[in-house]
Amino acid sequence: MANASTSNLDLKQPSASAHDSVSNENQLKAQIAQQSSYVNKLKADGADEGIVSEAWNKLGELKKALGQLKSQAAIGKDAGKRKERLLLKTAKGTRDYGPSEMFCREHVEHVVKECFSLFGGSQLDTPVFERKDVLTDKYGEDAKLIFDLMDQGGEQLSLRYDHTVPLARYLAMTLSNNPQHKLWQVGKVYRRDNPVMSKGRMREFSQADFDISGSWDPMIPDAELIGLLCTILSRLDVGEFTVKLNHRKILDGIFEVCGVPAEKTRTISSAVDKLDKLPWIEVKKEMTEEKGLEAAVADRIGEYVKHKGGPDLLERLQADSTLTLNKKAKEGLDDMALLFTLLKAYKVIDKISFDLSLARGLDYYTGIIYEAVVAASAPPSLKTDALAKPAEVPPDANNPSVTKKKPAKKPKTVDDAVEDEDEIDENTVGVGSIAAGGRYDNLVGSLLAASSGDNKKSAGTPCVGVSIGLDRIFAIIWPKWVEKAMRAKDTLAYVIAAGDGLLEERVTLVTELRDAGIKCDFLAKTKPKIAPQFAAGEKDEVPFAIILGTDELKEGLVTVKEQKWEVVAGKKTKISSADKGTKVKRPELVDWLKSSRIYKDWQNSIWI
Repeated sequence: MANASTSNLDLKQPSASAHDSVSNENQLKAQIAQQSSYVNKLKADGADEGIVSEAWNKLGELKKALGQLKSQAAIGKDAGKRKERLLLKTAKGTRDYGPSEMFCREHVEHVVKECFSLFGGSQLDTPVFERKDVLTDKYGEDAKLIFDLMDQGGEQLSLRYDHTVPLARYLAMTLSNNPQHKLWQVGKVYRRDNPVMSKGRMREFSQADFDISGSWDPMIPDAELIGLLCTILSRLDVGEFTVKLNHRKILDGIFEVCGVPAEKTRTISSAVDKLDKLPWIEVKKEMTEEKGLEAAVADRIGEYVKHKGGPDLLERLQADSTLTLNKKAKEGLDDMALLFTLLKAYKVIDKISFDLSLARGLDYYTGIIYEAVVAASAPPSLKTDALAKPAEVPPDANNPSVTKKKPAKKPKTVDDAVEDEDEIDENTVGVGSIAAGGRYDNLVGSLLAASSGDNKKSAGTPCVGVSIGLDRIFAIIWPKWVEKAMRAKDTLAYVIAAGDGLLEERVTLVTELRDAGIKCDFLAKTKPKIAPQFAAGEKDEVPFAIILGTDELKEGLVTVKEQKWEVVAGKKTKISSADKGTKVKRPELVDWLKSSRIYKDWQNSIWI
């Protein structure tokens, strides 16, 4: 596969001198020709979508520079007549989805929403932006990723970072005598992160959240959400997955017994959370050199956080007298014991990994925390075992386990210099967790206290939730859909005229079928030939061709021809058949279609 690093093109800024304008223009034209060839080669070689996108964007920049140079040369001749060339591209960290991709995304969303309803949830929708002060101090070190908006009508606003804080704000505004709810929300959230488009890491992305609020008996809501998550991932084609579990109280207790100062707990927690992306030596370096933790304390932490397992690990921790004497750790271990009992009842214990390195950097978590990972979650350097302890080795240029950042590109403009932080080499980045969540018992209370101007803690509402990254799941599922040559829409029937156009008759039949709930279409031509009509239906892989003939219509009949496809050598082709179709009485057509095996299979799983 071609790699973007093979392109050595440098964007040359046009000279302000009129003497050099012709030379600069020729140089840019040559670079555009070279970059165009490079883009075409990437496409022909089947290069990764992210690499192609980067090369395409650079080609656009070169063309824009050429347009600007020509505009400068035209000053004095055509002043006021020419406009700067519009660069047609999506904003950084965003992308468009075509019809085939959207069909796959709708499948993912459909499964998620069905499971949300299956587990008794009610739907919620909150605004895509919030007052900035509502989001402040909720995300720890990730607060720098919040998109702030300009002052609008006297309010400082920000795009929502997740669905959790908006939900907590909603609950704080609507608390009643019965705050117990199961609420879910699906929508886009925004983060000013460095995107890796091919891995589903973007600045605008879709998340699906399910949250249980209110006071319930211990660990039942927590187990319910993990059961829900396993149900969803089992129904989606994500492959083998693992739900990593930990407890913030256990982690905080470990930090206390290891000697971490209270004021460093959250920053050290954030460093530990990177163990799935970096080797221990790099995490320890961050804790000691960047965050000022003593090396001996970091080593003691390392002796704990390297452990992963299940009920067996819980038993070993319960036998650790140093840890169980810590109040926080003891409470967390008791919670985990009850949770494991419930997860056995939910029949998902085989999907669980008790992982002491899991920290979840967000400030609002107070209890159980978890995230779901698949083989694609880990960076390629750690992909051999997404849950394995990284080897403790010194940095070495020949060691593939050491993650390196791609050098930052030279900024093109002042705006780009602010916007383009260090670019991330997608070859060192995995999809990341595809779902995550945990308990946040104090978030609603903190909002209530802030709204009353009281610094004291408010009772608030205990909450636990899970957030599912729909774009990351799509990044995993979409290549499989392409490989299987899945359909791009769910049209069931295509109405075809074998006579002289029969436009009115076709429209009448299509309307009847649609009224009966059968998804169908026809060619929008007055007198189409039969071949283009069949071609249009076959393009969408429509399983039923309904043929109207003049003679058959007089007899009150239509001809229904069943069409099938198969994947051969990675390409989907129509199966040839000598079958001329079945004559069906017009009044019986709807019942005939609905009684067919194809229709029943399609109703059960429209995504096949």
